[in-house]
Amino acid sequence: MTYPPRKNPPPPPVSTEPAEPEATTVRSPLLRTLLTDVRADKPHAEEAFWGYAATTGTPLVEPDPEGDPDHRLVTFVRREDPARPATHVLALVHTVTDKDRHAGDLAPHLMERIEGTGVWAIGYRLRADHRASYQFHATDGTREDALRADRAGWLQVLDQAEPDPLNNRAPLPSRDGRNPASVLELPDAPVQSRTGRRDDVARGRTLDAETDGRRITVHLPPGHRPDGGPYALAVLLDGEMWGPVLGVGDILDNLHVDGDLPPTVAVLVDTMGRRMDDLACSAPFVDWLADTLLPWTEREYGAGADAARTVVAGQSAGGLTAAFAAFQRPDRFGLALSQSGSFWWPDDERGTEWLTGQYAWAEHRPVTLHLEVGLQEWMLLGENRRFRNVLRARGYDVRYREFNGGHDYACWRGGLADGLAELLGES
Repeated sequence: MTYPPRKNPPPPPVSTEPAEPEATTVRSPLLRTLLTDVRADKPHAEEAFWGYAATTGTPLVEPDPEGDPDHRLVTFVRREDPARPATHVLALVHTVTDKDRHAGDLAPHLMERIEGTGVWAIGYRLRADHRASYQFHATDGTREDALRADRAGWLQVLDQAEPDPLNNRAPLPSRDGRNPASVLELPDAPVQSRTGRRDDVARGRTLDAETDGRRITVHLPPGHRPDGGPYALAVLLDGEMWGPVLGVGDILDNLHVDGDLPPTVAVLVDTMGRRMDDLACSAPFVDWLADTLLPWTEREYGAGADAARTVVAGQSAGGLTAAFAAFQRPDRFGLALSQSGSFWWPDDERGTEWLTGQYAWAEHRPVTLHLEVGLQEWMLLGENRRFRNVLRARGYDVRYREFNGGHDYACWRGGLADGLAELLGES
C-alpha cells in the first residue's frame, strides 16, 4: 500500500529512528569472494554462488561490517535473465526506497552488476529487527527512465515489479494484477507465528455476503451456530484486501486454536471504490457501520451486540477511521485497532491532526485503543506518537507499539493478529 495523498507531505528526514538505512553494494563478504574468484578465473565460481543463494535463500544476511550485533548487512541479489537482459535494476524495498522516491532521487537504489557475472546486487545496513516486503524492477531502457520518480512513472514501476525468486519465505500477495512481493525478515523481527496457513487447525467458514448494497466477507469461527452466541465481533476495514488477497481467515483460525481469541465473527467491509470518502473521519460511514452493519451481523451471526466485545480495525486511512469510529460511536465500538493510522488528516485549510484534537478536548469515551506504527514511517510516526500522548493524558486505556518497518502488509498482518488477541482476548 502506498501512502495516502497529502497536499503538504513532510520531506523524508535526514535521519530517522532507527538511523536511515545506508546503501552499500559490494560490501558483502560473499560477493567480494565471488568477485575475487571470478577475477582469478576460478571454475564454476558463479554457479557455486547461486547454488549457495538458492540453498540459504535470499537476500544475503551477514554480520554488520561495523561490528554492531544489533545490525546486519543485507544484500539483495538478482540473477540476470539472458532472455531479458537488463540495463538497470531497481530494488524496491518497502519504505526504504519510498523515502528517496518521495525526495525525487531513486539513484541510491539502483543495483550494481558485479563485474564478469550475471549478479545484480545492492546492500543495506539494517537494524536486526527489520521487516519489509520488496521487489525488483528490471528495465532495458535508459538510466533516466529507470529513475523516474514522478507518480505516473512510479505506478508503472509498481505494475511491473517482480518478487525475488530465491527468497524462501511465503510471498506477500498483491492485488489489481500486480505481482506478489517477497518478504525480508531479519532475525530479531517480531515473531509472526499466526499469519501462515496451518494444516492441523480447525477451519472456520468464509462467506461472501451483501448488506445494504455493500460487499461483505464474513469469517465464522470453527463450530459457529447462529444461536450459539453472543460472539465477539471484529470489523475489518479494507475488506477486499484482507479477504480474497491476504486470507485473514487463516490468521483468525490460528488465533482461535491457540486460545488467544474467543469465538469471534469477523466482517470484512469492502471499500467499493469509496475508500478516500469513507475512511476520512466520515460520520455517515461510521453511523452506517454502527446502525446498519452491526444489527445485520447480530441478526445473521449472533455478534456485535456488546460494544465491549466489538473491535473495529484498519490500516493507514483505515487506522484513522477505526479510532474515529470509537470516538464517534462508543456505544457500538468499544475497541479500536489502528495500524499506521493517518492521524495527519485532513492536511488542508482545516489544519492537521483533527481527530487528535477531538480526543484532547471532547468528553472522555469508554473505549480501549491499540495503536501501532512503523519506525520507518516518517510521514506518520510523529503524528501517532502525539495521538498516543493525548490519549494517555486524557486517561484512555491505550496500548502502543512501534515496529521496525513501514507502511506494509508484511508488518500489518502480524500486528493485526497481536492487536486482536490483546483487545478481544482480554474481553
